[in-house]
Amino acid sequence: MEKFYYEVIKQDERTGARAGILHTPHGDIETPTFMPVGTQATVKGVMPRDLKEAKTQIILANTYHLHVRPGDETVKRAGGLHKFMAWDRPILTDSGGFQVFSLAKLNKIRDDGVYFNSHVDGRLHFFSPEKAMEIEENLGADIIMAFDQCTPFGTDEKAAEAAMERTLKWLDRCYAYHKNPEQALFPIVQGNMYKELRIKSLKESIPYVKYGLAIGGLSVGEPKSTMYEILDELYPYYPQHVPRYLMGVGSADCLVEGVRRGIDMFDCVLATRVGRNGTALTSDGKVVVRNGAYKEDFTPLDPKCDCYCCKNYTKAYLRHLINVGEMLGGMMLSLHNITYLNRLMREMRSAIIEGAFTEFAEKFYAETGDTYERF
Repeated sequence: MEKFYYEVIKQDERTGARAGILHTPHGDIETPTFMPVGTQATVKGVMPRDLKEAKTQIILANTYHLHVRPGDETVKRAGGLHKFMAWDRPILTDSGGFQVFSLAKLNKIRDDGVYFNSHVDGRLHFFSPEKAMEIEENLGADIIMAFDQCTPFGTDEKAAEAAMERTLKWLDRCYAYHKNPEQALFPIVQGNMYKELRIKSLKESIPYVKYGLAIGGLSVGEPKSTMYEILDELYPYYPQHVPRYLMGVGSADCLVEGVRRGIDMFDCVLATRVGRNGTALTSDGKVVVRNGAYKEDFTPLDPKCDCYCCKNYTKAYLRHLINVGEMLGGMMLSLHNITYLNRLMREMRSAIIEGAFTEFAEKFYAETGDTYERF
């Protein structure tokens, strides 16, 4: 039996939504699923014990950041990420491509790879497809990404095409280098906001699709409607036998719309980032608890939530913690936000299995309104 394989349990008859199971060496992942981001081998402010209580199935760690600090060789000597960070469930690592192009200083992009200066100490680094695969193998995640070139929103078509073609060439080199049967390699579809480039990227990536497929370069500043249009264009060309992963997307409305369009996996820093800044994602929509309106609101953050935060604390107390800079405030809101998104994914899965996804989506918007539109 394959170490990695995907089962489609139910396909919604009216939309692209589907429920499935991704089998991995560190456990099964029920889809659709949300992956909290543990950029530097930790989900900020949330202990692994609490992530499990929140029913987190898989987390994401970042190749670029872990290569810079503490070093992928160090992680390898520790026994790989699972032992290093004491997480015995599945882990996914991105390729580092997005961070190389967005964080690193003075990067020089060539066909052989990317030369860049670290955002930490300015030291010169070189990432090639082969180097990215070597680093990801050292880190030891279950699911790894091919090295890609991500272009920002607003990139002209000629530059977007060059980056997409380079990503395809790098994919071939990643595939040739990658030999570890304990890791599942996903190609990444690029092409910016140009539909023909996106379709070409997807079609030419399919020969390399064995375990899964990632859609990168969206949620990079474009309107949400544009992202949905790109996903609509890609949908007819998706392979059916593997999970589809939309990278960097985590607003509740985008999760609903992504699932509607056949996406199975999502990740984003949004849940913990906005939590640290005093914003909660709830079943009634976005709640900015740092606002004065909650100074004497002694009700739970989300009455429909059973997380530790909602069972024990009021909006007034959480507002106090955030406004005086106590770390517990950010920790509790981060835990709640992850719990909420995990529950949202489970509820969508149940609705798909019951043949009621459209009704679920209608109810979601009736309850949350447009409060997530501004994310």
